[in-house]
Amino acid sequence: MNEAKPLRIGVLVARGYALENWELMILDRILAAPGLELAAVLTHPHPFGNNRASKLLSWSARLEVRAFARQAAYSPKHFNSRRHFIDCYDSDGDETGAADSITAASLRRLKLDLVIRMVPKSMSSDAIAALPFGEWALNLSDRRSADVDWFGYAAVLARASTADLVLYAKCGDKLDRLEIARASFNIKPSAARLSAFIRERSVTLLLRELARLSDIRRFDPSVVVGGHADQPPSLGDLLRYGCIVAGSVSAKAFRSIRTRLRAESAMWTLYTGRGHIDDFDPSKAMEIPPSDDSIKADPFLFQDDGKCYLFYEAYSHGDRKAHIAVSRFDGDALTRIGVALERPYHLSYPFIFRDGDQIFMIPETHQARRLEVWRCREFPLKWELHATAFEGQSPADSVLIRHEGKWWLFTNLSDFHAYEDHCSELYLFEVDGPALTVIRPHKRNPVVIGSTEARGAGRIFERGGRLLRPSQHNAHGIYGYALNIMEIEKLTPDDYRERRIRTITPAFKAGLHGCHHFDAAEGRYILDARLTI
Repeated sequence: MNEAKPLRIGVLVARGYALENWELMILDRILAAPGLELAAVLTHPHPFGNNRASKLLSWSARLEVRAFARQAAYSPKHFNSRRHFIDCYDSDGDETGAADSITAASLRRLKLDLVIRMVPKSMSSDAIAALPFGEWALNLSDRRSADVDWFGYAAVLARASTADLVLYAKCGDKLDRLEIARASFNIKPSAARLSAFIRERSVTLLLRELARLSDIRRFDPSVVVGGHADQPPSLGDLLRYGCIVAGSVSAKAFRSIRTRLRAESAMWTLYTGRGHIDDFDPSKAMEIPPSDDSIKADPFLFQDDGKCYLFYEAYSHGDRKAHIAVSRFDGDALTRIGVALERPYHLSYPFIFRDGDQIFMIPETHQARRLEVWRCREFPLKWELHATAFEGQSPADSVLIRHEGKWWLFTNLSDFHAYEDHCSELYLFEVDGPALTVIRPHKRNPVVIGSTEARGAGRIFERGGRLLRPSQHNAHGIYGYALNIMEIEKLTPDDYRERRIRTITPAFKAGLHGCHHFDAAEGRYILDARLTI
């Protein structure tokens, strides 16, 4: 990284329009990030071009925002509009310049490396060619007018499983849009909420790629982003959309009533069989069914003294929080032993592991706003608090591994302003072991973005020289819809790369609506599956 020369960034916004939360967050984080410099905020006098929306769409969208996507105003810590706004939309001595186009001379004078376009209308090809790294934009910025954005409507109307966020660039004098990064997010029934949620997530995606560029100073995207921005929904689309939202709201209200009456809980069951992470066949698994007083999820297997134990999130029908329970396999039969850990807050995901002659457990404790490491005093029921980390933050589904002499912590942090979410961002830290006295963030954090791959779904395995990571595939509006097996191809202090090699959907058994967790030990595997939506 060239610390002496930060990446000089311009941000192109709409003249005369208040900045939205996500735009303020981007400006604020650029100012706070090492290696980045907010050199100018450029104001576009005609930012929306030919994008128009009907009065009906504008009215209904405003109503929907108030109903489903209301947010508190974001308060910038670093950004000051008086200091950073610059109007470069003039001829600047260039005879070819017009009042509504920014000139290459203006950009060269500012010594900008790139411009982030937050509005639909792009700069001229001459202006873009003056930027070493081009003009960057998010696909959600293209689908808006002065009154409304319609980014979320197409996905909801198509009943898509996910919605895609794409960061792309225009470089040189070419018209092609070149993909920088992409992430897929679980669908939501409301277009307004889907759009607001993805806008918030776009902040993290954009800042990660800016940090990467600042570090390596190399930029060579090659994948062309095809197609054009979606047109605003028609009257017929809006009528159909209204029916979809009404149905979703009714279903949610019905589930809420049943939950308050303690008549419904998320119901999970377990399946077990013989196999390993790289060869298991869930269709041949045997079910360990739940009962009203023992619903099980997030199972972890652990071998001790020749016996196979099962640690899991446990709760009864209608409970508002869960605890960690432990059972023992006697052959294929499961014998309950008791409660391993119970706290005033919800517990789940009891990642249990051995380090030397000590046994540790890292349960999910995000409701306590911290990560907790517990050490076993007397196996399997007596545990004591060993270490804490990430105080005041919201980590979930944390896993520790030791790889090539280094300890690595994988966790799902919720980096949010308005929408807490643990399914969309995977963070990686180099640590000193279970004590967590040294925690170094990976320079590519979050190393995975998107609800189809980011969230952890069990411990990480080393098989045949390969690192294999189970992850959740959250889609179709369902938390825990499917299970991925990811192969970690690169794990170093400077880089992280993984690829999906397998996805297990709930179709492996009749009557299932999801599966979201996997573990294995000594030739036995176990996974959980969702019985209710």
